[in-house]
Amino acid sequence: MRLKTKLTLVAVALLTLSACGKEEKPAAAPVLDTEQAKQAYSLGVSAGRYLQSTIEEYNKISVDLNADLILRGVQDGIAGKSEVSEEDIQQLLTALDETYRNEQTKLAEAAAASAKAAGITFLTENANKEGVTVTESGLQYEVLQAAEGVKPTATDTVKVHYTGTLIDGSVFDSSVERGEPIEFPLNRVIPGWTEGVQLMSVGSKFRFTIPSELAYGERDMGTIPPNSVLVFEVELLDVIKAQ
Repeated sequence: MRLKTKLTLVAVALLTLSACGKEEKPAAAPVLDTEQAKQAYSLGVSAGRYLQSTIEEYNKISVDLNADLILRGVQDGIAGKSEVSEEDIQQLLTALDETYRNEQTKLAEAAAASAKAAGITFLTENANKEGVTVTESGLQYEVLQAAEGVKPTATDTVKVHYTGTLIDGSVFDSSVERGEPIEFPLNRVIPGWTEGVQLMSVGSKFRFTIPSELAYGERDMGTIPPNSVLVFEVELLDVIKAQ
């Protein structure tokens, strides 16, 4: 997500008033004796937190934004003056945005490369475990509970319970936790699922270890980072044959 480099007008006004008050005389403790007073104070706290989080985000990419200078700029802006020309302000903020985007891209690329390497190591180690079968595509599976029921084809709709985790064990999705199985056409999911669930019979339970190229590849899916190897425990509950 792209970071905004400008505070909202309300946040700026609140920060300016706070800073100006400190210059003129010691600030009195806020009297929170009315609903509006509490609302005003809460808005100020929110603005301050936003400003602090902005500074922290830039600190992560080694850009040190001095809070005192930010407040000084806010005061000058409200007062209708500036020590930097309007043209320079636009150029400087554009450069700041570009710096942030470039650094975020570098961090994302490094994380994706690290995930790729970790995934290869995990797949290699998992493939050597007893009971693990590796298909021609690279999909790995274990039979946790065998059954002799109907097997689906790619065009069928299946009803399953599942839990999906990353290789560090963190759960990113689970119908088991939601307490409700899910139905979907088998040819409309990631390739690792389409291939793997066709190996199952109704009543069986498998563990699939899916290489990133059979999952979401280099796409960032939020809870699933790019190049992630995915591990699913899947129980096949029913098959609805295609008409």
